[in-house]
Amino acid sequence: MSWTIAGYVGYLVITVPLTIWVASTLSRNGRVFLADVFGGDDALADAVNRLLVVGFYLLNLGFVSLYLRSGGSHSAEDVFDVLSVKVGVVLLTLGVLHFFNVYVFNRLRRRHRLEQLPPMPPMQQYGVPAYPMPPR
Repeated sequence: MSWTIAGYVGYLVITVPLTIWVASTLSRNGRVFLADVFGGDDALADAVNRLLVVGFYLLNLGFVSLYLRSGGSHSAEDVFDVLSVKVGVVLLTLGVLHFFNVYVFNRLRRRHRLEQLPPMPPMQQYGVPAYPMPPR
């Protein structure tokens, strides 16, 4: 077996189980967050959670597949160099995408909570004029 094939096998052995582990961790721990984002609607939270996991698999495994090709490895040192760069790029890309998703859902959650706040009563009810006049 050539070093290039060994690099391909090593890359897939590292990235595919890592993808499965990250997806299951995000799914398990993200469900509570999604339930809060969607105002306690558990059915909607579960459906969105499953869709996010499918999207995560498609995106990550597609990226891993596209990034599989290398220029060729001529030694064990080349294999480790290529693997470290490839796995590192995959992990950094997934980390950025994960933080972007958390940011988007946090904005949705914040907006949902603001919509549920009762409106502020007019200031006249408290004996304070709406626009106080400056002292003379």
